[in-house]
Amino acid sequence: MTVLIDTPLWPKHGTVWSHLVSDHSVEELHEFAERNGVPPRGFDLDHYDVPVERYDDLVAAGAEPVSPRELVRRLAASGLRVTPRERRARAAQGD
Repeated sequence: MTVLIDTPLWPKHGTVWSHLVSDHSVEELHEFAERNGVPPRGFDLDHYDVPVERYDDLVAAGAEPVSPRELVRRLAASGLRVTPRERRARAAQGD
């Protein structure tokens, strides 16, 4: 049971972002995010988007830093990953 955070590399809205995930359960992810003041609006089906400014705080709180590739590999292995195809299908359904 681990909360993972990848290297902040994803540009948007004038900053760069990391992804925060759990390799155990979405519930674990939500609990970690809530304990650490990550806003619910940052949740996107299987991860939270967090700005670079929060990276060090979240690592200090226990998130394990990993590469983006490792994050995707471990999220997929956990069965919790929402693939791009599933994302598009959910968006088309209005979910």
